[in-house]
Amino acid sequence: MNRISDLFGIRYPIVQAGMVWCSGWKLAAAVSNAGGLGLIGAGSMYPDILREHIQKCKAATGNPFGVNVPLMYPQIEEIMQIILEEKVPVVFTSAGNPKTWTSKLKEAGIKVAHVVSSSKFAVKCAEAGVDAVVAEGFEAGGHNGREETTTFALIPQVRKAVDLPLIAAGGIATGEGMAAAFALGAEGVQVGTRFALTEESSASEAFKQRCISLNEGDTLLSLKKVSPTRLIKNEFYQQVQQLEDRGAPLEELRELLGRGRSKRGIFEGDLTEGELEIGQIASHIREIIPAGEVVKQIMKGFHQTVKKLSDVQL
Repeated sequence: MNRISDLFGIRYPIVQAGMVWCSGWKLAAAVSNAGGLGLIGAGSMYPDILREHIQKCKAATGNPFGVNVPLMYPQIEEIMQIILEEKVPVVFTSAGNPKTWTSKLKEAGIKVAHVVSSSKFAVKCAEAGVDAVVAEGFEAGGHNGREETTTFALIPQVRKAVDLPLIAAGGIATGEGMAAAFALGAEGVQVGTRFALTEESSASEAFKQRCISLNEGDTLLSLKKVSPTRLIKNEFYQQVQQLEDRGAPLEELRELLGRGRSKRGIFEGDLTEGELEIGQIASHIREIIPAGEVVKQIMKGFHQTVKKLSDVQL
């Protein structure tokens, strides 16, 4: 028995993270069709675009799928109304207070998970009544918690703090990583970077190719004054660092960010001036493959690792 698989009605306890400019309906449907849980990333979508993606995902898979919603989204009321109208079965929330929407979503029969970066926030999730919690270490790409706690340090502490079904995230791209997360108390994994670098990901080909050429240390946590974000080191990253190093005010950093920096980098492929968000584990990935193949590889690696460890004698 696996609580994550049972909760979401999926075959494998593998969740594809909802990522800006990467996770549209094609990626979500491909992961759900392969037995995992695909998530549409609402963070980079206007409400009408989100509705279109939800409807296309419904047509492309008969399996459960979900939507990831950053709660700080400026059009959050409209977004949630669309999710309710379209009867989306699962919602993953992040970047905000889970109490705000959890009860309303659950009243509509929607399963709710919330992403946290600390055991303190995991306890707040339990109090808010969420169905599951995603504990994300700062190896992850994109927006991160200010605590900078690694996945391996975070998972056992969250496990100790709450009895909720627990999904591990941050730096997980293989079956070996999944087995390690399970050993620490996780019951499922949320995988972002590995799915961002698949055929069905809506990220630009230039961005994908840049990511699969990365080496260790080529991503760093930046924008700490605004919202800590893991970025590939490029010209835009260097500009951010120069401002942060001289103690520039928040307004100046926001002015540099402007609008659409992540779209420019991830979706449009501007590798120089764009905001290139990806996780540390990208340096382990060297090929672009179908999302369904990623699910197969992770599950195969998981079972092989568990068997290998069961044969170890000390």
